[in-house]
Amino acid sequence: MGRVYVINLEGKIYNCKHCQTHLALVKDIVSRNFTCRHGKAYLFDKVVNVNVGVKEDRMMITGLHTVVDLFCVGCGAIVGWKYEFAHEKAQKYKVGKFILERYRVSGPDENNSRLNLEVAQANVSDDGDDD
Repeated sequence: MGRVYVINLEGKIYNCKHCQTHLALVKDIVSRNFTCRHGKAYLFDKVVNVNVGVKEDRMMITGLHTVVDLFCVGCGAIVGWKYEFAHEKAQKYKVGKFILERYRVSGPDENNSRLNLEVAQANVSDDGDDD
């Protein structure tokens, strides 16, 4: 096995949740309106520090796509997938782009999500105490 070179990104980044290896920059997000099995997913123009799996056809909400899974080079965890081919004409814009599953990565918007969740939980607790 050859030596693995890890690229360190500068700016607002998304990391592997397990080992903190840099994966993508916020500026490379194409869309935040994607969904995966575990919840939210983001579509990126470019990602780094991943190995790709074997091509496979996968039926998704938007139709049949040929994809490869993406694995973090730091720890081997699956972090998302890359679109290799879209069988439906309306989905061709995804080809060559990458999905990172929010469940599997950490990023700059995570602290705000945690804070909002804590505030929401505190509000629910406050409402329950008044009765």
